[in-house]
Amino acid sequence: MLSKLERFESLDGLERWLREPRCWTGAFDFPFGLPRSLVEHLRWPTQWDACIEHYASLSRDTIRAIFAAYCDARPVGAKFAHRKTDGPAGSSPSMKWVNPPVAFMLHAGIPLLLGAGVHLPGLHEGDPTRVALEGYPGLLAHELLGRRSYKSDSAAKQTPQRLIARKDLITALEHGQSRLGLALKLTHAQRDALVDDASGDCLDAALCLLQAAWAQTRHEQGARYYGLPEGIDLLEGWIVTA
Repeated sequence: MLSKLERFESLDGLERWLREPRCWTGAFDFPFGLPRSLVEHLRWPTQWDACIEHYASLSRDTIRAIFAAYCDARPVGAKFAHRKTDGPAGSSPSMKWVNPPVAFMLHAGIPLLLGAGVHLPGLHEGDPTRVALEGYPGLLAHELLGRRSYKSDSAAKQTPQRLIARKDLITALEHGQSRLGLALKLTHAQRDALVDDASGDCLDAALCLLQAAWAQTRHEQGARYYGLPEGIDLLEGWIVTA
């Protein structure tokens, strides 16, 4: 059940929320790791904590230059390095710095989680009452909509077709039609809010909510790493439900 939507206008606001003493399991829509092949090529540390510490120490300009040089040296069609989770999740490579700039999302987001002392299953031991998993709302949306687009940050692209797609997606979520086996319970006002947000931010938050709920259910059933697959690469991380 969706109880409420909260908005954070700054990273500082999110950081304060993360540090509050409360119990939660959350799915966060940004990468938690870099591709092993990239890390090894750059001769960066191959232990997750050390790799993230090094990565966080770099400026965005430096990251862009390093990653661009890596891509420039590779053949067309194989420019980016991928994590193993990218295939089953259909996600963008975590080294991508444009469209979407997930490399910078990792750079901004992971230090917040570590600074708040939260627990990242399989990657970093932290407060077991505050659990952060890597989510990807597009994984669940694509399962239910196929390749239909349901959102855009550009007002010119916020079309009636995308509005209809959001309505269809929400209906499918409410009816529990995904492989997660969970139904999203909404009030009429909440449903309207998810439909009316043409950027998709609110709906993406609800999709991450369902991924987090699935992970919490698996944890309560005794699954290791909150349902992440056995044998995942603990440098790269994994997208929950992929």
